[in-house]
Amino acid sequence: QVQLVESGGGTVQAGGSLRLACAVSGSGFSINYMYWYRQVPGKQRDFVAILTSGGATNYADSVKGRFTISRDNAKNTVYLQMNSLKPEDTAVYYCNVLGRSGLNQWGQGTQVTVSY
Repeated sequence: QVQLVESGGGTVQAGGSLRLACAVSGSGFSINYMYWYRQVPGKQRDFVAILTSGGATNYADSVKGRFTISRDNAKNTVYLQMNSLKPEDTAVYYCNVLGRSGLNQWGQGTQVTVSY
């Protein structure tokens, strides 16, 4: 059983920064892809960033140049560094991992609020 626990959300003023963390626990898993998504109430969950096991990254156009996804293998943790935050970045942020043997696990979400 793989579990994901997110942390690091909060309230910040526009232009500020936050770093989200997603700690992955469990045994016998092999992760191929790590994602961050975000969701605003009443809207679909949107892709934010991806990090592959090979180190490749990609980002939604709306966050390119401001957000960075990274991983600490020793801690089994994936991060999302968010800089130059805008009010439109306000959402619940979720991490998601895909891997072997049908692994597809989501975290519980963490709220990010960016005020004017």
